[in-house]
Amino acid sequence: MREKIVCCGVCESESVAQGANADKIRTMHARRRHPYHITFSYKPNTILKSDTNVSEQRKLPTSKMGIYAIGSNGSGQLGIGHEEDVSVPKDAQFHASFPPTSGGPMTIRGGGNHTLLLTPTGMLLSSGAITHGARGRYFLPPTTTRSFSPVLLSFSASAEAEAQVPPDSDELWGPDAFKSAEADIKANPKVTHCAAMWESSVVVAADAAGKARDVYTFGMGQKGELGQGPLIIRSPRPELLPNFPPPDTEIVDLAACMGHVIAVLDNGDVYGWGNGRKGQLGELAEVVHEPRKIEGITFPVTRAVCGREFTYLLGAKGGGESAFLGKDKWDVKPPADADIKGWIDVGAGWGNIVLLKDNGNVLSWGRNDHGQCAPPDLPPVDKIAVGSEHTLALTRDGDVLAWGWGEHGNCGPGKEDVRVKDNVVASSKHLPEGSSIVSIGAGCATSWVCVLDG
Repeated sequence: MREKIVCCGVCESESVAQGANADKIRTMHARRRHPYHITFSYKPNTILKSDTNVSEQRKLPTSKMGIYAIGSNGSGQLGIGHEEDVSVPKDAQFHASFPPTSGGPMTIRGGGNHTLLLTPTGMLLSSGAITHGARGRYFLPPTTTRSFSPVLLSFSASAEAEAQVPPDSDELWGPDAFKSAEADIKANPKVTHCAAMWESSVVVAADAAGKARDVYTFGMGQKGELGQGPLIIRSPRPELLPNFPPPDTEIVDLAACMGHVIAVLDNGDVYGWGNGRKGQLGELAEVVHEPRKIEGITFPVTRAVCGREFTYLLGAKGGGESAFLGKDKWDVKPPADADIKGWIDVGAGWGNIVLLKDNGNVLSWGRNDHGQCAPPDLPPVDKIAVGSEHTLALTRDGDVLAWGWGEHGNCGPGKEDVRVKDNVVASSKHLPEGSSIVSIGAGCATSWVCVLDG
């Protein structure tokens, strides 16, 4: 069996803005848009050879995943080998030594100009801008930022020495540097969760006991996004947060948006850090520089999602307990009589919440000026994926529907505001016999479809 992922959209961070700020961001993306059309094809991914001075490509073995991307790509965040926007699926590229492995759907999270990709085996890959350190210590030539490569969480003594070499030195990108980094990557701990902010990233990895307890942050954040204390606003390499989570607990869910992070523990407690000025981190509406417990939640939390200025917490799956924290400018907060019992999944955009129930119904609340909320009379849905201002839904018939702001192609070619229930961007009906769409994903105007070959 071979798994493949298709992505349609722009890149991002769940992060950016609402109102006038959102319009400003849209204008920024539009100015750097370069339409790039290709014929859709489920072909194997291309990979870059181990010799980092060679950009020649070859096909992956057929047992590997294929990943395809569409959208805003001004910093190469789609990982497709160039920095032009695309409007139909384009295959991503990977370094030859670290291709993605099969085994299940992948987790994809987008920052302002970078993308994180977590494989089922726990390897974390990234693509896009390296300027702010949101991809960690980058060990390959700058020209390879347009493809996916592993994120280094562990460092050998030789790698530390290489990190002191000036960036314009050939020594930094030589074979010895790569060999050292390759050894470090193989020593990386298994990553269990990841999330992206605008210019930073947060990662949870297994500790020596195999528990999801090691939290790393890296990149840049002016308002506590790194969680490393008030004096640290930039961390070009992953740093382990000390004394978190508390003893005898581990992290079961991780969420982030433009400037704040939420971590859910296995005992039902919730911690957060970053920009909490709108109350998204609890009653003390302020910037939080280190992980802080959110008080006043009256039920054990199992799931969290983040918007730009809010946090939404849910209790046991299928139950009716929930809590909304933060600013409710767009009527994002679900009404008191909202019937959320039977929920199986939830997501948040910059200014909206989308919830999927076990009967296939989709509920949504919040900003809808670009059709972000679910259109009426949707067919029964199996899966949802919520991006910055758009949503994907995999129906029980095998169609992938998209609605919301689609200017960058994340809702299909030539689509801008999509408000209809029948905008199909992918379908199992068009796959080879025995193949099926098994999962979907969405980021900041990016859309992903995972296909399992028969």
